[in-house]
Amino acid sequence: MRHIAFALVLVISIFLPGKLSAQTHYESHVHVGVHGGMAMSRITFTPAVKQKMLNDFTFGVAARYAEERHVGLMGEINVTRRGWCENFEESPLQYSRTMTYLEMPIMTHIFFGPRNFKFFFNLGPQFCYMLSSAIDSNFDYANPTSVEGFPTDNRMTEQMTMKIKNKFDYGICASFGLEPIIGRRNSFTLEARYYFGLGNIYGAAKKDTFSSSRGMAITVTLGYLFRLK
Repeated sequence: MRHIAFALVLVISIFLPGKLSAQTHYESHVHVGVHGGMAMSRITFTPAVKQKMLNDFTFGVAARYAEERHVGLMGEINVTRRGWCENFEESPLQYSRTMTYLEMPIMTHIFFGPRNFKFFFNLGPQFCYMLSSAIDSNFDYANPTSVEGFPTDNRMTEQMTMKIKNKFDYGICASFGLEPIIGRRNSFTLEARYYFGLGNIYGAAKKDTFSSSRGMAITVTLGYLFRLK
């Protein structure tokens, strides 16, 4: 079902702006810009892993095209660091795995509001490729049972040493935000976005440790857009 949903979002994101623009034509707008902010992420493991959000950064460039009043198409190339952070509760132990991704979301852009202040929604597929992976820990995570005070009860530990199997990831992203417009060509954006990953970072066959290991992320960014046309 998740693959069917992904395919539907992809079709809607690509063809909806064209269908609407065929109905009523307006002066086209083309914007380019940059953005950056915070990424809060985790991995959805099955069986579950005790974890908390990993806080890191995201930044990138964007291009936006709109040929009618309320709907357009937006594409981005982003670099985002996401992963997960183990939750040891009151223990001083620390472990996190950070993965740096090159991301390419392609989204339908829906906007409305007065001339100088817009609200918007974005929805579409996102494709990602892992550039690097790093582990940060203050204990010997390869031998956790030998660590004094390590909480072993009802805790998965295999994920701390497993190698990433799948560098390619894909999923669905949705966002909302606001855009004040200054003059004719300059605008700023404040956007909150949710990414739901459909790919697994580890193997997901019956013989594998986890049946799912999918990423998710919430990003909050500030951006600047310049209107070319």
